Amino acid sequence: MKTILYIIQKEFKQIFRNKGMLPIIFVLPLLQLVILSNAATFEVKHIKFGYIDNDHSITSRALVEKFNASTYFDVLTNFSSEKTASSAMLKGEIDVVVNIPLHFERDLQKEKHIDLGVTINAIDGAAAGVENVYITQIVQNFNRQLKVDLFQISDQQIQPIQIETIPLFWYNQTLNYKTFMVPGILVLLVSMITLFLSGMNIVREKEIGTLEQINVTPIKKSQFIIGKLFPFWVIGMALLTVGLLLSKLIFNVPMLGSLALLYAFTSVYILVILGIGLFISNFTDTQQQAMFIAWFFVVIFILMSGLFTPIESMPVWAQIVTEFNPIKYYVEVMRMVMLKGSGFTDILPLLIKTSLYAIIMNGLAVWSYKKTT
Repeated sequence: MKTILYIIQKEFKQIFRNKGMLPIIFVLPLLQLVILSNAATFEVKHIKFGYIDNDHSITSRALVEKFNASTYFDVLTNFSSEKTASSAMLKGEIDVVVNIPLHFERDLQKEKHIDLGVTINAIDGAAAGVENVYITQIVQNFNRQLKVDLFQISDQQIQPIQIETIPLFWYNQTLNYKTFMVPGILVLLVSMITLFLSGMNIVREKEIGTLEQINVTPIKKSQFIIGKLFPFWVIGMALLTVGLLLSKLIFNVPMLGSLALLYAFTSVYILVILGIGLFISNFTDTQQQAMFIAWFFVVIFILMSGLFTPIESMPVWAQIVTEFNPIKYYVEVMRMVMLKGSGFTDILPLLIKTSLYAIIMNGLAVWSYKKTT
């Protein structure tokens, strides 16, 4: 026990002695949390909007004004023809073009029906889908208003049938994307920092030659590994604490569940990440190698964790692969506990999987570490 405490004390001294590492460990991740939480948004705003008004009527101008009043569209210009509109879209000057046909107002009054042409730049398919939803909602609202304004005097006794929906949004009533993204980005930062630090720590000992000196001492393999990894476990928990404080103070993210439960799961999850970092360090000789290999797995884990895209939308084979992704479990638990107020029984299946993952990864890491003399 004294040996482990000595190694832990030595590691903490080494970490805090390197003043250049302290900002990297504590300051930069917190800045990333603030920046990424504001930048990683699902909202699509400032959509460059153009239109072709072939009718020049009061109704067509009212439709354009609906888009102009929206906070999502920037109405830029009225194109004289489809050719000029297509040329502007090709140059990237416009994102959406609405083509209002000739006799738009007259056909609405007589036929009660008219086709409206909409062209959307779909290079970014996700953004194009969101833009299509925005346009559809504006046109539908405009259409409902027209049903009242253009109702014929002879049909005044026949009231138009309208179905009104009253949505109820659970867990994120204001539909603020930061409420959804901040817990996930906090998971990302805790995972990356602990993985990179643990992965490069032992490799650094190899590079400077101190690992060989440690190997000839009577220190047991388990004592050495526990002493080396425990400081980074503490750093991971500290990052979580500061991240939760920023999430509440800056982004006002709700914390409905038990923080003790969140810390308990995090303590197990960090063991998984530390085991992966140690396993990587056992097969690398330089810090650059450890960094590249760790980054390779981190990118895969992040993109397949459900942090940015729903796992349900992935192919079946990808959904199976995500079962081996520890970040996926942590993202789910973080959002369940913070946003839904989930309890121990709700996260128990994920806790069991994470615990098994921690046992396997640390077992492989200890087994692959060779303490030679």
